[in-house]
Amino acid sequence: MAEQVRVAVLISGRGSNMLALSEYKRRDPDRNYEIVLVASNVPAARGLVVAKRLGIRTWSKPHQGLSREAFDAALDAVLLEHKVELIALAGYMRLLSPAFVDKWEGRILNIHPSLLPLHKGLDTHQRAIMAGDAHGGCSVHLVTAELDSGPVLAQAQVRILPRDDPASLAARVLEAEHRLYPAALDAYAATLRENRPSVGSSR
Repeated sequence: MAEQVRVAVLISGRGSNMLALSEYKRRDPDRNYEIVLVASNVPAARGLVVAKRLGIRTWSKPHQGLSREAFDAALDAVLLEHKVELIALAGYMRLLSPAFVDKWEGRILNIHPSLLPLHKGLDTHQRAIMAGDAHGGCSVHLVTAELDSGPVLAQAQVRILPRDDPASLAARVLEAEHRLYPAALDAYAATLRENRPSVGSSR
C-alpha cells in the first residue's frame, strides 16, 4: 500500500484539535495520514509546545507587518520543504489568500463549529442559540475561496439544551470536534492515498 499522506496542521492557539488528530494516529499507526508539521502564525501558541512534546516538527512566523500573500508564500515554502500533501486547519485564525487556496485546492480541510451551511463565520454557538436551533454541531469541509462554503465532508450534531449558553454549548461541540475531525481526515487521506502518484508530490 502507498505510504501515509503527509499532513500539516495549522493552528493559532492551544491546538486541542491538533492533539486529537495526533492521538487518533497514535492509537493506530496504520491510519492513512501522518502529521509531519504543525505550523502557526502565532509563535507563542500553546499548541506549538504540545506538538514539540509529541515529537512533531513545528514552524511559526508572526503575521504582523506582512501582507496575507507574503505570509502565505512563506508558509507555502515550508509546506513544500516538508513534502506536505494535505493541510488540516485546526483553530487557525487567519484567512488564507486566494492564491494559496487555489494552489492547494482539494488539499485543505477545516473544522467549523456549526452545522454548515448554517452560521458561517464567528460566534456560531451564540447564533445557534439565538436562532432557536435544536442542534448545534460541527462540520469538516474542504476550504474554498468563499468563507466556510466548501463541500462538507462530515458533520456531528450536538443537542442544544434549555439551559445552554454559548460557553456550555461550545464545550460539548469541541468534544464532538475531537471525535469527528480525526475520522474525517483519515477518510479523506485514504482517498488521496489511493490516487496520488507518489509520496511528497506537490501541486
